[in-house]
Amino acid sequence: MTTPTPRRLRRPDWLPAAAFWTVFGLLALLFVAPLGWLLLASVKTSAEFAQTPPTLLPSSPSLENYRRLLDAGLARNVLNSALVTLGTVVAASVVSVLAGYGFARFRFRFRGVLFLIVLSTLMIPFQSIVPSLYVILDDLNLTNSLAGLVLVYTVFAIPFGIFTMRAAFAAVPAAVEEAAIVDGAGPFATLRRVLLPIVAPGVATVALYAFFTAWNEFLAALIFTTRQEQYTLPVVLANLQSGAGGTLNWGVLETGAVVSAVPCVVIFLILQRYYVAGLTGGAVKE
Repeated sequence: MTTPTPRRLRRPDWLPAAAFWTVFGLLALLFVAPLGWLLLASVKTSAEFAQTPPTLLPSSPSLENYRRLLDAGLARNVLNSALVTLGTVVAASVVSVLAGYGFARFRFRFRGVLFLIVLSTLMIPFQSIVPSLYVILDDLNLTNSLAGLVLVYTVFAIPFGIFTMRAAFAAVPAAVEEAAIVDGAGPFATLRRVLLPIVAPGVATVALYAFFTAWNEFLAALIFTTRQEQYTLPVVLANLQSGAGGTLNWGVLETGAVVSAVPCVVIFLILQRYYVAGLTGGAVKE
């Protein structure tokens, strides 16, 4: 008489997927929870912020904090941030595309050295060159101007942009460009009509990087602008953190954080697939 062999327990097919989505959901909650907290806190009244113990949900939602921001002239400063950010995105994208195309496709002396010099600027702390930048902007009469901030932010965004676009153009087979040249297209026509649609994820990556650089930057806007009407959103929010008597106004602070964070989240959600594709586009070459 043979002894029956015990059957091995088989792992359910749904277990790996369930584990993955559980971990993924917890990580997503970890990142989304602070934004949800900000949204809820922005509609709380001043009395609710002084409550002990604090409550998560507002008992009587109010737009009082948003009204205070508007009364403080926040709309003007949001417009300043939008103009500076738009100018930085356009300037950084154009310069990065042209320079990246040149480094990837043209052969000239000291090309590698120049590219290393461009990359080395990523290692220079902004604080170390503030005095020099201030002198340059003052000589150009660009202090207390949005154009000066656009220039500063563009300079800091283009090294990463050139690196990204060079990798994007280098990943495009040369045969694509050669076919366009055979058809009679010049370098700029080839770049505009043939290559740009292919490297669009790289351009989106550069645009996103420039957007976050300009929209969230605080120190340069604080140093190079001294008039209230020229301040960008981060500087105004720092000034609005103090209420009457020097106490911290949590309602205004939380509401300002919402106004600052929501555009970043929305734009990133719209362009995230292009951003990921742009970062990995030059990683693998056939």
